[in-house]
Amino acid sequence: MVAKISIGNSLYGALTYNGEKINKERGRLLDTNKIYNDGSGTVNIHRAYEDLMRWIPTSSRTERPMMHISLNPHPDDKLSDTDFTRLAHEYMEKMGFADMPYMIYKHEDIERHHVHIVALRVGTDGRCISDRNNFYKNKKVCRELEQKYGLKVAEREKITPDMPIKKIDPEGDIKRQVANTVKMVGMRYKFQTLGEYNAVLSLFNVRCDVADGRVNGREYHGLVYFATDADGNTIATPFKASRLGKFAGRDAIEGRFERAKDKIDVVPTKRKVADVLAQSAGKDDFVEKLKAQNIDVVFRYTDEGRIYGVTFIDHNTMSVLNGSRLGKEYSANALNARFSQGQQTNPQPSQTPVQPVVPVPVPNSNTSQGQSTSTSGAGNSSSTSATQQTQNGGTANNGNGGDYDLTLPGLDLFQPGQSFNPDEEEFRRRMQRKKKKGHRLKF
Repeated sequence: MVAKISIGNSLYGALTYNGEKINKERGRLLDTNKIYNDGSGTVNIHRAYEDLMRWIPTSSRTERPMMHISLNPHPDDKLSDTDFTRLAHEYMEKMGFADMPYMIYKHEDIERHHVHIVALRVGTDGRCISDRNNFYKNKKVCRELEQKYGLKVAEREKITPDMPIKKIDPEGDIKRQVANTVKMVGMRYKFQTLGEYNAVLSLFNVRCDVADGRVNGREYHGLVYFATDADGNTIATPFKASRLGKFAGRDAIEGRFERAKDKIDVVPTKRKVADVLAQSAGKDDFVEKLKAQNIDVVFRYTDEGRIYGVTFIDHNTMSVLNGSRLGKEYSANALNARFSQGQQTNPQPSQTPVQPVVPVPVPNSNTSQGQSTSTSGAGNSSSTSATQQTQNGGTANNGNGGDYDLTLPGLDLFQPGQSFNPDEEEFRRRMQRKKKKGHRLKF
């Protein structure tokens, strides 16, 4: 059996997490200690919070007054509700928490059923229960309970250098999968911005967002992780970095940004990308040929389908690089222009071919024919207008709803679309302010 103890200050958050899960028929409330329980298996979250808060004296100054404990038997162990209840109570007794108010929840959202316990760690005298040596005590108690109830020995899954990183399985333990993915990505890959970090996480259906705000007058700056499907849609309740581990926190990730600066060598990646780009017939061919070189490329698009971001994930050097780091010719703007031209030159069968623009002869202003053309009837007015636009360096509008774009290419490249990237948005704002070359962007 694996038991994990988390200490925190968000009592209501822990109650909401467990209460909402079991109230959605993904588990049940098995039992409580010193807290009201109507025996229905469901829970009134607000009442449970008030009941627990009554046990905390107003004189207490403990900043983290609660514990969130999970008990996870081996997947081969099949326990009844009675077994889980007895196991949880005995665990709390052996750990020295028997006199504390707590609630026992059974989670059934994944095949491996397990138990969560929300408990206070502040006594009626306002003093906090010491958590000294909890790690060793916890391990000893788990071994004792395994022997007493004939359970299989279970250990936490150890992360090894050769362990493959898998995409999130919606049917599995999503929190554990997200935690393992974040940990292994951080251990193996080198990245310097949140955008690059998210690019490699997206390969495994995970996303990370910044969470800044203020609660009870105190500012907080953290990260939140999401499990997604192949289209980037969230499939589960997001996880605060603190619930996954210190390795997922903002300080840890920002530290990786800084350390990566001196470790990344762009030359090997740039050489391979350049060779592939020179041989590619189009974007799909470019992506396939890079994958054959063990390099993934992640494009980000505006709602109109324009490329506004590109990141290369080189699994050979374990480096994650925005296109602009390799050079101007590998930036989102350059690749969008290149692949857009390729699509116009070689249209797909399902697309409407682009009609060639026939050059209009420029009339001689000294001839009477040119004058008669400009003064001809309404039937020739549209062609005259087109001629004038062509003479002025513009592109004629064919009258079909503005199919030709009169804007300069690249000006709308950095507009945020459905795949908003904070690093590229910051670059866009800098471009709008017409600054000269600035310092390298930092997260």
